[in-house]
Parts: sequence; structure tokens; C-alpha cells
Amino acid sequence: MSRKVLIIDDDRDFTEAVGFYLESHGFQVVSASNGREGLRLAKAEAPDVILMDVVMDERTEGFFTLQQLRRTPGLEHTPVFVVSSIYSSIPGFGVIPEKSWLRHDDFIAKPVDLPRLVELIAARLSQPGTAQAGGGVA
Repeated sequence: MSRKVLIIDDDRDFTEAVGFYLESHGFQVVSASNGREGLRLAKAEAPDVILMDVVMDERTEGFFTLQQLRRTPGLEHTPVFVVSSIYSSIPGFGVIPEKSWLRHDDFIAKPVDLPRLVELIAARLSQPGTAQAGGGVA
């Protein structure tokens, strides 16, 4: 069974490149260009993993979208990897990726090491209790 990845990012080139790479490694990929569309797709598609930028149309859009995902029944335990260049594009940005308030599963800096990304997704999905599309657990 193909595992589904939702990419939420306003950078179309990034979304297409990462999506193509993930599809070539057996993942089904859906994408959204903003937080509102991402939340709608997450509810409709029940992805196994979400990759999400935090700075999109609005500087804090991804942070709020992630908080909404965590409050949405059925999505609260879906692994979310924050994928961002925020630390290189905004010097001195004050959010530490390891802090628990963001409630993400991992932080991946852009530019993304694609083979490493596939490893991280596969490792997270192989953990006991990881939600699968359709409501089951691994």
C-alpha cells in the first residue's frame, strides 16, 4: 500500500521537485499552496505524513496551520515535518525547532537532502502507533 504525503508549501518549484522525488520512491503525494488549502486537504485525504513550510503567504501561516492540524480530530497524531529555510532567510529568528510548543515531529532545513528526507519519513512511518491513511495504525 502506498503511503500518502501531503506537502503544504507556497513554493511551487519545491513542491513539484520534492513531490516527484517522493513519488519515485513509492509515495503518493498531494500538495497545497497555503495553510487553508493544506488543512482542507489534510481533512479530506488523511495523509500518513505532512511536510509543511511555516512561512508562506503570511509569515506565521504555517505555525497557525500546524496548531489547527493538532486540534483536528483524526489529524492530531499525524506526523508533521516542518520543512523551512526560516533560519537561513530570517537571521536571528527566535523559534528553536526542538521546542515542544510547535508540536511538530521533526524540523528539516531547506535546502532538503532528499534521500535523508525519504529515510526520515520511512523511519517515522515504521514506528508503532503511527497513524495510517484510513484510520489504522502501523
